[in-house]
Amino acid sequence: MVSRMFRMETEVDKERRDLLRTRLRETNTAASPVLRALRGTPGEREHPLHVWILDEADRLAGGLVGHTWATWLHVTYLWVDERHRGAGLGAGLLAQAERTARRERGCAAVRLETWDFQAPRFYRKQGYEVVCVIPDYPPGITEYTLTKRLS
Repeated sequence: MVSRMFRMETEVDKERRDLLRTRLRETNTAASPVLRALRGTPGEREHPLHVWILDEADRLAGGLVGHTWATWLHVTYLWVDERHRGAGLGAGLLAQAERTARRERGCAAVRLETWDFQAPRFYRKQGYEVVCVIPDYPPGITEYTLTKRLS
């Protein structure tokens, strides 16, 4: 019987991270015809999508940061300055990002995450559906994942 010895390490290692990502991508591509079909297409890579709202003094009043990938828009951050909340800026940011994703990048859907104290009701008003609820992430807070199909 052959005995193998392994060593486990916990330090941050960017070179190994990149190697792991490459190997996982290769494994996933081999296992999934959908991911295999994406290889070499514009949808294969993530493309940043940012929308900004500036006030009359060119100060940041709100913004949306996300990316598109594989016909999906992923909204990472959406924020509106407290002084301007309730004026429709958040809905405007989201609508512009959705239009850009749909018209210019061929996206068919959007996904995002939000916490219970942030904006789940806001997103539902914009036509998003809750598809996942994670209680106590982090402890005492509930995280929601929401999606929306773009028409």
